[in-house]
Amino acid sequence: MDRLQHWLDGQGVGRGPLEGCRLLTGGTQNILLRFERDGQAYVLRRPPAHPRPESDQAMLREARVLGALAGSGVPHPALVAACADTQVLGTAFFVMRAVEGFNAGTGGLPPLHAARPDLRRRMGLAMAEAIAVLGNLDPTALGLADFGRPQGFLTRQVQRWSRQLESYATHAGWPGPAGLPDVAPIAQWLQAHQPADTAPGLLHGDFHLSNVLFRHDSGELAAVVDWEMSTVGDPLLDLGWLLATWPRPDGSHHLTLSIAPWEGFVREEELVEHYARFTRRDIAAFRWYAVLACYKLAIVLEGTHARACAGLAPVATGERLHRAACGLLQRAAGWIER
Repeated sequence: MDRLQHWLDGQGVGRGPLEGCRLLTGGTQNILLRFERDGQAYVLRRPPAHPRPESDQAMLREARVLGALAGSGVPHPALVAACADTQVLGTAFFVMRAVEGFNAGTGGLPPLHAARPDLRRRMGLAMAEAIAVLGNLDPTALGLADFGRPQGFLTRQVQRWSRQLESYATHAGWPGPAGLPDVAPIAQWLQAHQPADTAPGLLHGDFHLSNVLFRHDSGELAAVVDWEMSTVGDPLLDLGWLLATWPRPDGSHHLTLSIAPWEGFVREEELVEHYARFTRRDIAAFRWYAVLACYKLAIVLEGTHARACAGLAPVATGERLHRAACGLLQRAAGWIER
C-alpha cells in the first residue's frame, strides 16, 4: 500500500492516505482493489497472484482501451493512470475511477429491479445497444489502428483457440481435451461455415451479464467492465458472446448465474433484433458467431481448470468453470444440430 501511495503521488492522483481499501469480489482472474483518496473513489486492477505470461501486457492493453473510449458514448470506467513498471507492485496495473452500479451476474438484483419487469427488460436491451454502438466505432479514429490484426480475424479463430487448448497440457494433472465434449466437431463446423470478413471494428471480447454494471435507479448501463480481451476484429463476436452467455427463458444457465426473478428479461431473439436496430452490419450469420463464442469461452474457462489442476488456481473455481465449459460446448452442439 505504501508503494501504491507513493506511485499515486507521482501521478498527481489526489493527496493524503488511502482509505476504505477493500478487495472487490466477482472475478476469477484479476485482482481488484477499491480505495478512496482525497474524497474520490478509485479501483486498482492488476493480474492474479500467479500471473500468466501475458498478464502484464493484457493489463496495459486494457488500460489503453479505456483511455481511447473517453467520449465515445460507450459506458466504461474512466482511466486515471497505468503503470508498466513491474518494480512498483510486482506486475503492471492501472487505476480507474470507481463506478457506482451493481453487477447482476454476481450480486443479483437490488429491490427496485427485482420488483420491476420493465427495468429487467431494459437491462438486456441496453446491453445489446452498448455492443452495437461499440462495433460502430472507428478504431483508427480512436487511436487503436494497431490494436489488433483484423485481416483474417475469423480465419484465425478456430486454430488460435485449438492451440490454446493444447497448450494446457503443460499443467500437471490436467486430464486433457478428452474431458470436454464435442470440441473437434464444433471446430470442424465453424471452419466449414465461416462467414465472409466484414469491416474491422473494436470488440470487447468477453461481453456478458457479469461484465457490466447497471445503474441503481434504472435499467441503463453504468459501465462495461473487464476489457482484458478487447481487440480490433469482427465486432459481431460480441453479439455471439452475449447470446452464448444469455440465460434460457427460465433463467437457468450452465454458467451458474443466479439472477432472480428472470421474468421480464428479453429472450435471445429480442437481443438480436434490438442489436440490428443500432448496427450497420449484416447479422445474417449471427448464430455462427454464437457457436464460435461458446467454443472460445469454453477454452478460456478450461484454462482456469488446467491451472487449478496444477495448484495455480483454487480447485473449486477450476471445477466450476470446467462444468461451465462443458455446458457451453453442449449449447453450441445443440445450435449446430438445429
